[in-house]
Amino acid sequence: MFVGVVKMMGQQVGGQERLFYSFNLETVVPPNHLLRGIDRCLDLDGLRQHLTDYYSAIGRPSVDPELMIRMLVVGYCYGIRSERWLCEVVHLNLAYRWFCRLGLEDTVPNHSTFSKNRHGHFRESDTFRWVFNKVVGACMTAGLVKGEGFAVDASIVAAEVSAKLAMLGDEAYVWQNPVQCSRAIREYMAGLDEAALTETVPKRISLSDPQSRWTAAPGGPAFFAYSTNYLIDVAHGVILDVEATPAHRTAEVDSTKLMIERVEANHDLTPERLIGDTAYGTAAMRCWAGWSTRKGLNPMYRSGIRPNARTTPSPTKISDGPQRQANIAAQPARYCGIIGARSRIRTPT
Repeated sequence: MFVGVVKMMGQQVGGQERLFYSFNLETVVPPNHLLRGIDRCLDLDGLRQHLTDYYSAIGRPSVDPELMIRMLVVGYCYGIRSERWLCEVVHLNLAYRWFCRLGLEDTVPNHSTFSKNRHGHFRESDTFRWVFNKVVGACMTAGLVKGEGFAVDASIVAAEVSAKLAMLGDEAYVWQNPVQCSRAIREYMAGLDEAALTETVPKRISLSDPQSRWTAAPGGPAFFAYSTNYLIDVAHGVILDVEATPAHRTAEVDSTKLMIERVEANHDLTPERLIGDTAYGTAAMRCWAGWSTRKGLNPMYRSGIRPNARTTPSPTKISDGPQRQANIAAQPARYCGIIGARSRIRTPT
């Protein structure tokens, strides 16, 4: 009986001694794979034309910029933050190779290529924003953007710096030799101007990333961080614009004006209403909304009321019939307001 079992046991034959293989990457990527859906919608045809003026006419050919963008898309979709790791997984994963237009024998770029281009060609040409706007344009073509209502908010992103390598904001400190400073410090020093000197002095300044801001906004111990500010079309939740700022409330509010004006310039979209929490109801924001009346924004701000046993939302009449609450802050943890709603929503007298 034991001998019979051994005879029926399968054994792999052939091994890996073959020199030539008949292989097609198209057949190994499943039809329902995430990257297939992205590939159908991602249009990078104009990328090379966009970067033409930023590449030299002489010298060795560079790495294809479309290849680098596609690899970064893979890293974003699958949470691969390290570019070293990204190069390794693209080298090994057949679906990633297919999406990046790489054959089995094609070489994956070195990880240092991404850093060089991020601080070189891509930054000078604003390539990432160009790709972002192409995606937004595709969403508009598909009818996913209505342009009636925008929502704005910010998320805190921790900076990759040590809290110990810092100095007090009012401490006299001068980087004597810019040549010995890191790139982040050189950019910070180059960006200082008279207007920046009049701003509130931060409590602490990071010596390795001075543009980050010391904050305790999320609660808990303070840390150095940035804010990613999003402008979202509320119809289908499509992000129309993004702006990174230091983790400071004033900078977050100011970025809203920049994003709205940029969306209007790039996509010819002007919202009927802008939704945000009460932090966006500053005097500067109200003045800007008043100046923007000619663009269709009525200078109104209805702040949300923290829900409790002693507050009752006041009704607001709409000219075409039913009533709804002016206070749209019925959530227990957050409360919202409407900035710049059109005049069709009127408060009862």
